[in-house]
Amino acid sequence: MTLTAHCGHQLDGRALRRSFTGPDIHPSRRNFVYQSVSSADIMEMLHGLWQHPVMIEFRLVADDHPELALSPLLRGALLTLQYTQEHGSIGLTKTKAFKRTFVHWAVEHFDWPGKGAEEMFRYNKVINEFEFPPLEILHFLLISLRLGRHFKGEFRLTKRGADLAQAPGRLFAELIPYFLLQIDHTSYARFDSRPFGNWDVWVNVINVEADHGTTEAALFKTFYGEPQDWHTSGWREMAAFSSCVLRPLEWAGFLIESREDGPGNHVCHVFKSPLWCSVLKLDTNDMLRPISVQ
Repeated sequence: MTLTAHCGHQLDGRALRRSFTGPDIHPSRRNFVYQSVSSADIMEMLHGLWQHPVMIEFRLVADDHPELALSPLLRGALLTLQYTQEHGSIGLTKTKAFKRTFVHWAVEHFDWPGKGAEEMFRYNKVINEFEFPPLEILHFLLISLRLGRHFKGEFRLTKRGADLAQAPGRLFAELIPYFLLQIDHTSYARFDSRPFGNWDVWVNVINVEADHGTTEAALFKTFYGEPQDWHTSGWREMAAFSSCVLRPLEWAGFLIESREDGPGNHVCHVFKSPLWCSVLKLDTNDMLRPISVQ
């Protein structure tokens, strides 16, 4: 009998290493080996990998795939496109931001993790676009991908945007890879610091380390060798890693985070979502195996 948890795999080893036959080997010929190594070995290995080109394959899923509902960014995009279709346009301010009427509607309907309507309106009765970062970045994405355009003080859909408003699977395929891999995630973070690394390494390592759940602090230690957390002297480095790596993956729908806050204690549990397993085709997938329960 085989039982599965989360993505239905079991870790095969304790630390990730990559072996190359030469420094210039093409990324598609990388060979992953999962074995027990020291933290120093991991850091030395990772240091040499950060600069390799990103080779992450995103599988296309059907428009009616139920796990698409796990993506906050896709949900927000669909709601914005469909709202624009229904109302004809969304009004813009003089600075070309969405007007407050729509911002408030978005806060109430996006159901964004950690930024629900009750929390957002608790201290502010009036919310501008820049005060709701998910909407601000989504606005930028829709314009950049030419799904919408600004015309005479209004946001309107392009023909392509109108088509994708009714095609969640295709919209996800357009939106999420661009968001993860092309956007400067410090642009909407609290600080300007960038974590050292690239998406190829981050995603392939998280694929293994978070397969049955881990913590934010444990992932940071895996990548950077030093145990840091929000209450230690390295909290800014932790903030950069969280804001530029984990949060984008959560917004995309690939990670699920659960936080425990207490006096002097902050623990963030991190799990891969079912959407991660359905969409991401990674080099480290072969290192995962189902849990067998006798």
